[in-house]
Parts: sequence; structure tokens; C-alpha cells
Amino acid sequence: MAMTDTEFHQLADEMFSKIENAIETAIDEQDADVDINASGNVLQLEFEDGSQIVINKQEPLHELWIATRFGGYHFALVDGKWFDERNDNVFMPFVIESIKKQSGIALSI
Repeated sequence: MAMTDTEFHQLADEMFSKIENAIETAIDEQDADVDINASGNVLQLEFEDGSQIVINKQEPLHELWIATRFGGYHFALVDGKWFDERNDNVFMPFVIESIKKQSGIALSI
């Protein structure tokens, strides 16, 4: 059965919330410098060096898209996990790795 828009937003918002909470913890524990801007369907992270990671909800496709300095990635819900079939990435480990590579900040999620 297909996911509804409401279910998609609920699941996506949970992911956004986990990322925001982990970054807030990293800011406190690691004295990290990250600006978080959550607005509508977009979660934007800006790091000390000015680089950004942007995560946004693509409602028509029920996907989460991530733009990093290394490229763009599309994640769809597959068997209960957000997965990028083109690159064999699972969403949350990919986000953690991308933030570490781009900013040096280690997140615990």
C-alpha cells in the first residue's frame, strides 16, 4: 500500500528532528559551530567554513533529497528504511558520514 502524504511528512519530520537534536548535542559537547535553519520542507545546515548540507522533502515523490559539497542524493523509503538505490546508501548513516566529512563534527544518532 502506498504511503500517504501525511505519513511521509511524519516520517521525514522524525528524521529532521533526530538530526537537529544530534547537532544541538554536538554544538554543546564539541563546541561545534553549525547554523540550523529548518523552514517548511527544508533543513539547512551551515558549517563554520561556510559550506552547507541541505536536506529537503520531495513530497510528490515521497523522497528525501540531500545536497552536500560532494553531490546530491535521493532517498526513498524501502522496507522501512530511507535508502538511496543509486548509491546503496542508508539515510542516517549517510547523513552522519557527510556531516563528519564536510565539517569534522561527529554526531551520535
